[in-house]
Amino acid sequence: MPETGSTSGSPATRRQMLARSGALGIGIAFSGTLSELFTGTAAAQHLGHGGYGPLVPDPDGLLDLPKGFRYRVLSREGDRLRSGEGPVPSNHDGMAAFAGRHGRVHLVRNHENRATGRIPVPAVEGLTYDPAGKGGCTALTLDSRGTVLSERVAIAGTAVNCAGGPTPWGTWLTCEETEDKAGTNGYAKDHGFIFEVDGADPRRTGAVPLTAMGRFQHEAIAVDPKRGVVYETEDAFERPFGLFYRFLPEKPLGGTGSLRAGGRLQAMRVPGVPDLSSIRETGARFDGVEWVDVPDPLAAETPIRHQDFGRGGVTHAQKLEGCYWGGRSVYFVSSFARSTEGSAGDHHGQIWRYDPDRRRLTLVIVFGPDTDVRLPGESPDNICLAPGGGLMVCEDGGGAQHVYGVTRRGEVYALARNRQNTGTPQEPEWGEFAGVAFSPDGRTMYVNCYDPGTTFAVTGPWRR
Repeated sequence: MPETGSTSGSPATRRQMLARSGALGIGIAFSGTLSELFTGTAAAQHLGHGGYGPLVPDPDGLLDLPKGFRYRVLSREGDRLRSGEGPVPSNHDGMAAFAGRHGRVHLVRNHENRATGRIPVPAVEGLTYDPAGKGGCTALTLDSRGTVLSERVAIAGTAVNCAGGPTPWGTWLTCEETEDKAGTNGYAKDHGFIFEVDGADPRRTGAVPLTAMGRFQHEAIAVDPKRGVVYETEDAFERPFGLFYRFLPEKPLGGTGSLRAGGRLQAMRVPGVPDLSSIRETGARFDGVEWVDVPDPLAAETPIRHQDFGRGGVTHAQKLEGCYWGGRSVYFVSSFARSTEGSAGDHHGQIWRYDPDRRRLTLVIVFGPDTDVRLPGESPDNICLAPGGGLMVCEDGGGAQHVYGVTRRGEVYALARNRQNTGTPQEPEWGEFAGVAFSPDGRTMYVNCYDPGTTFAVTGPWRR
């Protein structure tokens, strides 16, 4: 049954927002030192005038960074895993960094290998879900100086491991972005699940699907550290587009393995808004958000987004991707929407905030050609909070690929550019960025190049 409560408020127009706030733009409040993510006026939201200065061409042709920044390559696809289990798999995607003992850092990295994956995650006894699956995760352990101490398989036999997210107890939830069932593409088991991975000791978590969290084209998750509720995005490629979910666990915040106890999966309904892409005004706010139980979380016969949610249905959105928790709210990304592909509206990216205390959904920012904030490129994907406030956004689009920063004043700047060309001089192709994350001390940014699979550690004057 849907959650009961007040009806949705109508979206605020820009003129109404100005009248209430006395300024253009929208603020995001965070606890601790993160203060406000976006402040100031729309007129101050210039492009290319913030950040750390222009990118300097890398003589080695890997990664362009601003002056004063340096990178180290931690791992590249095709190299040997230090564990001796096989080669480093391809298609580096979502990633997170966890604090270890004695200043160590554990990186857990997804490999978005489909059935045609170039270099599969090696099958390891006790860590393999489906021997026919080529996806999974690898884990790197770094010492206090950033030197790689170990690199090994953390889970294997999964499929299309795209993104995911960290838990409050220090594990990684890796997400399969597929709905393939056993017998499809040679798979021996159903896919489309979330798996828990312990980067410090993968055998503690094994290869067990968290079936109660749903079987669909998962993208990313974020955990409410107070309630233990897990929010999930769905990156569906065709209409009806994906949904925004929440999972209410039977044993919230119970530590490693607690999510295996089961729970209830629900989908978001914003009354009067069947498609989020129809909302174009930064600051548009909707109160009385409802949550509707998913009829069949395992999607035994019908994909979840096609299921009957009763009168009022649920709210869909194209390309729901990045997801993270900040302060008292969960934030999630719609990378783009195209009316030519069936969306209700067009944009180059949205970032939404859901406040569970107020049951309020707010459109924080819209990227696009006719909005206040425009990415020089297109299609924001993975995102994370920067130590000094603001966002780091991985680009996944056409042409040159960047990691962009969005300052607390709403300025957009380029922090990194991938120089690795997998195409030809006449038709170059640059792999997208993914898995941006910071070390626990905030001094190092880790980021993946998807193709060719490369994991970088970037250091520099972050506090400047």
